[in-house]
Amino acid sequence: MPAPVVAVVAFDRISPFHLSVPCVVFGDRHPGVPNYDLRVCAGEDRPLRTTAGFDIAVSHGLADLAEANTLIVPSWRDPAERPPAALLAALVAAHQRGARLVGLCLGAYVLAEAGLLDGRRATTHWAWARDFAQRYPRVEVNPDVLYLEDGNLLTSAGTAAGLDCCLHLLRQDCGAEVANSVARRLVVPPHRQGGQAQFIEQPLPLRARDDRLSALLDWVRAHLDEEHSLDSLAQRALMSRRTFTRHFRQLTGSPVGDWLLAERLGLCQRLLETTDQPVERIASLAGFGSPASLRHHYGRAFGVSPSAWRQTFKGN
Repeated sequence: MPAPVVAVVAFDRISPFHLSVPCVVFGDRHPGVPNYDLRVCAGEDRPLRTTAGFDIAVSHGLADLAEANTLIVPSWRDPAERPPAALLAALVAAHQRGARLVGLCLGAYVLAEAGLLDGRRATTHWAWARDFAQRYPRVEVNPDVLYLEDGNLLTSAGTAAGLDCCLHLLRQDCGAEVANSVARRLVVPPHRQGGQAQFIEQPLPLRARDDRLSALLDWVRAHLDEEHSLDSLAQRALMSRRTFTRHFRQLTGSPVGDWLLAERLGLCQRLLETTDQPVERIASLAGFGSPASLRHHYGRAFGVSPSAWRQTFKGN
């Protein structure tokens, strides 16, 4: 089987960091990750200048987008500037043939300008979300998430969220264990749910309470098979219910229930992909209480049953 083609659009005055995000995930050779055919494609005349003061020479052009299974626009230089018509046409053609299209950060503007996000849910960098919503009223904008998937169209918030989004794509292609391994090599969190808040308005001050709460999160991850509630966790953290709720949200960017569900689902993914444990046992180990509860939450989160997920990644 030929390697999946991942095309990344480069343009004049691109940020090297934005360009490097998909390249480091899909272009570097990570142990256990199938090879991707990564192609950086110039969206306009070459060579291309970067915002860091150096030029980049790109050997691929817009014609190569026609072969891409996944097409990533890593950002855009100016939300007020309409992207080149040839690039927009290439994106529309890729979408029509069923390719997966991704707009990282301000790259969402490019997908929206091509009309691909009309009637869809999307996100972008929080600082530009209001402008984005005003300019593209037919797009349902959610400015409070890290990344958002609507069919085969994905958009993300700022640079770090772009990395989360690319790891999410890798997770879809290769499974949780592979994506987690790549995240460890990059020294980033193994998985942040797309619905997590883009940024934390009031970071926790560095004090003993913070260490205690971080330790509690590690303890919960090691005891997901047990029943946990807001009150029981607040008691274990030696905080009032209100204080615990506030500090937990500040630390994780999520409500307690959402974070706990994401951790349980993440464990289920790993067990389904790497073990032969029956679904009933996995439901117990992840703290879902019953296979029916696991199937319900798994279907809502991933659109497939646990058994179908296992077949996808284990081929049995």
